Amino acid sequence: MVDRVLLPRWLPQPDDAALLAVAFAGGFAFNMLGVPAGWLTGAMLAVALVSLVHHWQGPAIPVIDVGMLLTGAVIGSSATPEAMQTAARYPGSIILLLCALVAIVLVTGLFLVRVGRWSRLDALLASAPGALSAVMAIGREASENLPQIAIIQFFRLFVLVAAIPGMVLLAGISPTQTALANPAASLADTAIMLGAGLAAGLVFRRMGMVAPIVLGATLASTVLHGSGLVHGSLPQLLSIPAFVIMGGMIGARLGGLDRRALRGLLPLAVGAFVVSVGMAALFAWPAAWLAQVSYAAAFIAFAPGGIEAMALLAVVLGLDPLYVGAHHIVRFMAVGFLLPVVVRLVMPRKPG
Repeated sequence: MVDRVLLPRWLPQPDDAALLAVAFAGGFAFNMLGVPAGWLTGAMLAVALVSLVHHWQGPAIPVIDVGMLLTGAVIGSSATPEAMQTAARYPGSIILLLCALVAIVLVTGLFLVRVGRWSRLDALLASAPGALSAVMAIGREASENLPQIAIIQFFRLFVLVAAIPGMVLLAGISPTQTALANPAASLADTAIMLGAGLAAGLVFRRMGMVAPIVLGATLASTVLHGSGLVHGSLPQLLSIPAFVIMGGMIGARLGGLDRRALRGLLPLAVGAFVVSVGMAALFAWPAAWLAQVSYAAAFIAFAPGGIEAMALLAVVLGLDPLYVGAHHIVRFMAVGFLLPVVVRLVMPRKPG
């Protein structure tokens, strides 16, 4: 067996296959249990646990770039013409959503800076709501403290969706039954998405952008889907590897955290959760009045959780999944596009 340290980081490493196998097993188990974002969270936790006894540096650079490309294509596929039309029916609510996004990032970030003594960059990445895959992709390239950021993000996600699997079982509803289900793209559309995403990513890399591959793929996929030039999301044969690679990458870093650090992060995670959800609840009141929907629907639409989980919760509670889903898609795209730009402004400049 070839020693990992003898190979440059741009070559696939000897134990990359083992890391991805563990990540796949964890993601598969969580997905079978019906956990929202199961492929991502299961892969992350499985690799983190194994990392306690077997140190991994994380996937090699080419593997990560593939994961970034696929992740960006998945993010952009949410911007269907139907979703954009739904969002256009609630202009006042959407404007309030974007205001809430800014408020959540600023107030939660301030909490982490003042109470946790975090840097502005790490606080920004930890407080950005509702776009987990984009935040993790950008954080991987921008911050050395990705495990701490991941814990804040995953704690918020888990608390928000903890009751969903049981509610789904009681209601007899599966995630594929929601109104946001997006069929798989054809082979030709998939090739166009990935080809355009790679080209845009390489251009952004030349420009020195943060997380250029995921940003380029997100932009290309959004434009192609929003204009109706391509239809459908990435086939599972490609979308699942995207989440497995991202989860494996995050899990490898989480495995380096000791128990004392983990215990120290728990109060911060709880505080950040309370602050972010409190801000969402505050902005949901006027949004419900403007959109003429129930406060419950507005709160779920503004809650800092994932698209799939929140839309599914809306279905279970008998609310409007299109209203909820459209708001989460708008916020998802806003975070995906704006976060790399803001991160670049916040990042400390390297000397020289």
